[in-house]
Amino acid sequence: MMLVLLATIGVLAYATFIFRPSHHGDLLPFALVVTAETWLIAQALLALWTILSSGYDPRDFSYHQAKRALFEPGQIVAQGLQATPSRWPMRIHEEQTTVDVFVTTYGEDLAVIRRTVAAALAIRGQHRTLVLDDGRSDDVRDLAHELGAEYVRRPDNHGAKAGNINHALSITDGEFFAVFDADFAPEPQFLHETLPYFATDKVAFVQTPQTYGNLHTVLSRGSGYMQSVFYSLIQSGKNRFNAAFCVGTNVVFRRNAVADIGGIYQESKSEDIWTSIHLHERGWRSIYTGAVLAVGDTPESVEAYSKQQLRWATGAFEILLRHNPLSRKRNLTTDQRIQYLTTATFYLNGIAPALLLAVPPLQIYFDLTPVALGVPTSTWLMYYAGFYFMQVVVALYTMGSFRWETLMLASSSFPIYIQAMWNAVTRRERQWHVTGSAGGARSPFTYTFPQVLVFVFLLLTTVVGAWKAEVTGSFNVALAWNALNTLVLGIFLTVTYREARTARAVRRTTRRDARRQSRQARRRRHAATAAGPVDSSPTPTTTLVGGPR
Repeated sequence: MMLVLLATIGVLAYATFIFRPSHHGDLLPFALVVTAETWLIAQALLALWTILSSGYDPRDFSYHQAKRALFEPGQIVAQGLQATPSRWPMRIHEEQTTVDVFVTTYGEDLAVIRRTVAAALAIRGQHRTLVLDDGRSDDVRDLAHELGAEYVRRPDNHGAKAGNINHALSITDGEFFAVFDADFAPEPQFLHETLPYFATDKVAFVQTPQTYGNLHTVLSRGSGYMQSVFYSLIQSGKNRFNAAFCVGTNVVFRRNAVADIGGIYQESKSEDIWTSIHLHERGWRSIYTGAVLAVGDTPESVEAYSKQQLRWATGAFEILLRHNPLSRKRNLTTDQRIQYLTTATFYLNGIAPALLLAVPPLQIYFDLTPVALGVPTSTWLMYYAGFYFMQVVVALYTMGSFRWETLMLASSSFPIYIQAMWNAVTRRERQWHVTGSAGGARSPFTYTFPQVLVFVFLLLTTVVGAWKAEVTGSFNVALAWNALNTLVLGIFLTVTYREARTARAVRRTTRRDARRQSRQARRRRHAATAAGPVDSSPTPTTTLVGGPR
């Protein structure tokens, strides 16, 4: 709390510095800086305000009482279920309850799906586990049957993930249902920790954090740690205002609450936050618990990261443009309006770096400065450090160490968020156009072409700035600022290049293996031909029929 208060003071101090009339520089760079940093300052203050409320604990007396009574040892012993926790009956308000566990899949790797389905089946408490396969894979069907889960394949893919869940709701009847993405494996105690919150009748859903177990690359660490403050502090703070929202996985819903709004919202691929706001408008309550109850995978490729951020940002901007939380039509409390507005405008922070990147080149090429020349550089740096450094300290305290990967991704992802804003404004979804053979691995540079152009421009600008500083004998902050921006983008593109090189090596290996298998098949055919005619009379066959046990 002390660090958050100091960070708040730093934000306010920088705001007074940048808006002081005597500090105004040339109009264009000053306008870019003010536009970008107004959003950053506003978001920082709102985030810090939310973090100050993160000490709120939603586990009240009814929660602890319901948790103690969830399993009845005498009933478990009487039914001989001691060795099978996944069949233990669960009770809320002294009545047995039913739970459906949905694992949503769409083309994920079989090993990933196996891990999640096996973990879902092992959750303590009696429940049905259903694999909702929008990829229509026979291999996934066979895997579900092998493990003992139910398999659901709907007739079409209408409504994407939301439609998949709504279809499953139409063929099940559990009082509660949990949702897991195919790459998030739940812990055995998932229901034991979450269901007791539903002892309060107006609780619509209980959300748990996304925690990642694959932080072994620069990109996966950056995208994973990017959300650490959100899940550690901000979502917890939203509990205080009944504004914690669903993030699409690791969540349990009350069926009646979802039925009250007509099902999971299907008109956006960010069905999670849209469903949340509709539930809050209907007077339902949400709970966020910081207990780590599922571990999954964060994006490991540029393509996966770009698509994830594009989807999330588009959904947030859609809320802002199509369902403005400040509108009088919204049946929300003042606190909820502010919290949803913060969420809907959060990804404008991702666009801000694009504006700030243009400021140093304006000074290097045209001698246009955002701050008046009479303001000492040391004064500007002092206020600037108070603004950014203290927020870094808060993040440092949350994550335990400084994560440069997060800073790199946050500074390099602005084209994704600009595209997301365009998608939300035009109500069109960008299609990634890729050249090459069908089914081949996509080059990560397909998703980073804007960053390449900006990097080349910044690199040339740094060279020009260094030459200008050498000729004039004067060094300025703009050159250092531009060089730092060039370095950050360069690191991002280096990661992209390494990924592209690995993808090329995989493609070469795949083609080599395919050619070797083709040669082996030809040799077998030649050998069979040389051996003479083969008896083609039918031979008896045996058919094995089996199913899930």
